[in-house]
Amino acid sequence: MSALPQPSETETRRTAMLRTAFDGPVGAALAAADTIEILANPDGSVWVEKAGFGLRRATETLGRAERERIIRLVASSVGETCDRASPIVSAELPGSGERFEGILPPVSEAPCFAIRKPAGQPIALDTYVETGALTPALCVGLRQALEDRLNIVVAGGTSSGKTTFANALLSEPALAEDRIVILEDTRELRCSAEDVTQLRTHRSGITLRDLVRSTMRLRPDRVIVGEVRGGEALDLLKAWNTGHPGGITTLHANSASGALTRLEQLVEEATTALPHALIGEAVDVIVFMSRASGARRVEQALRITGFDGTEYRTEPLATPFLNIVN
Repeated sequence: MSALPQPSETETRRTAMLRTAFDGPVGAALAAADTIEILANPDGSVWVEKAGFGLRRATETLGRAERERIIRLVASSVGETCDRASPIVSAELPGSGERFEGILPPVSEAPCFAIRKPAGQPIALDTYVETGALTPALCVGLRQALEDRLNIVVAGGTSSGKTTFANALLSEPALAEDRIVILEDTRELRCSAEDVTQLRTHRSGITLRDLVRSTMRLRPDRVIVGEVRGGEALDLLKAWNTGHPGGITTLHANSASGALTRLEQLVEEATTALPHALIGEAVDVIVFMSRASGARRVEQALRITGFDGTEYRTEPLATPFLNIVN
């Protein structure tokens, strides 16, 4: 077996410089196992979200020069330039994989950035139930949906726990014997199955649409997309509806029913003829995540049973008596 490629001396030096730049409130938050997200605002304030709590302001601040240095170092580490002509950098921190979004003037008043830590060990569905974030009825319903190879869309607002819950679904035994292909912009999803292939978009121009189309030649049993946010939604629906059921994806929406509207908007980026029937047939379950006072929970789950020509037919995924809706 060939050895893994080793980082170059330049890459090692850049990583060391970046870690040094993170000294202070950002470094302390990055080192904490329970940190979810770190925000450095244009005014120098630093806000940190930890598991089970909302955003809280750190006692220390981060100066303008320090914020700008961090953004430029991250850009350099991924081979990009960040300046007034190209003031936004989206990347993963080298070595550890945290998602980074940095913005310089003139887009922002002053340098600012956000860091989102990757999920640790997946949270089991049973844990969601134990903490009151998921009802026993919905837990049973979702497990049955996975067994039945239904296509599941996990929807919610920003930082509502969509990716974390998708990871919980991916860790379920129902997927263990399948060949799983996961497509993402940033590597955040984890699957406990043995046969897993993970593909990522690339700044050279490889998009999620490209990956969805390529995936069809990789013989997937289930196609998983980290988040749909554009025309790739149409390609994914077609894949789900043509011999690759049992998929999972996430998207931003304000309600379970609103997820269908959002899906329509994304599909319209790829076609002028809105395929209501395809959406009604390809999407089987919508899980809506909410966040209140820092606590994330499954607010609602709908079973989609088709499109009747005027509206989507939906019903609760599970009744209060743990019966699965067919």
